[in-house]
Amino acid sequence: MAEERVRPIIVKKIKKGGGGHHGGAWKIAYADFVTAMMAFFLLMWLLGSTSKEQKAGISDYFNTPLMVALTGGTAVGASDTLIKGGGGKDFTKKSGQVKKIDGADGKKTSIDAEEAKKALEQAEKVKLEELKKKIEKAIDDSPTLSKFKNQLLLDITSDGLRVQIVDEQNRAMFNSSKAEMQPYAKQILQELGKTLNDVPNKISLSGHTDATPYPNGEKSYSNWELSSDRANASRRELVAGGMDETKLLRVVGLSSASLFNKENPFDATNRRISIIIMNKQAEENALKDGAAVNVPSDSNSADISTAIKNP
Repeated sequence: MAEERVRPIIVKKIKKGGGGHHGGAWKIAYADFVTAMMAFFLLMWLLGSTSKEQKAGISDYFNTPLMVALTGGTAVGASDTLIKGGGGKDFTKKSGQVKKIDGADGKKTSIDAEEAKKALEQAEKVKLEELKKKIEKAIDDSPTLSKFKNQLLLDITSDGLRVQIVDEQNRAMFNSSKAEMQPYAKQILQELGKTLNDVPNKISLSGHTDATPYPNGEKSYSNWELSSDRANASRRELVAGGMDETKLLRVVGLSSASLFNKENPFDATNRRISIIIMNKQAEENALKDGAAVNVPSDSNSADISTAIKNP
């Protein structure tokens, strides 16, 4: 019997690949987890920092993205808009752009543009009220002005703080039918000039007469020219008192068109000088090119929309 050949036993070991003791697959899973958590917390932060209207706008966008793409919005391209688009309506705003203003506690507060405008107007009104009290105190403290307190009328109008100097029956500011000012009236205006120079607002000045006509009527020199000349005479005294002449934005003569006492057109109180410490809106209206001269009404008279503007 032939000798049998012994075949060797070959053991094959298959080496499994991997990076490290446990392989590298866990790194991919961990990266996915971290990315998902980051996206989750980013979503939570966005939801917490947006208003109810903005959330509704985002929802509308994803419900009807084609509508936003086609119509866009006037505020869509703004820097504070969440979704950029064209030139139509911004779905993230309900009533206008949102602005940041200083709140009562000094912190920034987001409010609508219309509300911001109202807030600024209210703040300006408060400042004018404070100025009114300051001028009233200056009148009481001044030996010159306190003697004529009854002839100085202060009130708040739609155009700003109005200071009126009116004639009394036996104490006129000007010589009859002339623009020559009495010494006491010069003192009043010069004292007021010092006070008015402390405020940043622009000044509007108007002259008024009673309804007594000139013998030749309105054909030559009339109450229109007289009221304008008296307004300019008052302007000169304000400047002489220390008021910066660049503060004057408008000087007009209104004749007897805007009576203080409508029941008696010839009453002495109709002869007066009216000084308006203008608010921002009134300044903008006066500066508009070609805008009509808007003069606020007196307590018992109608508004005058046009007037003779002195050059």
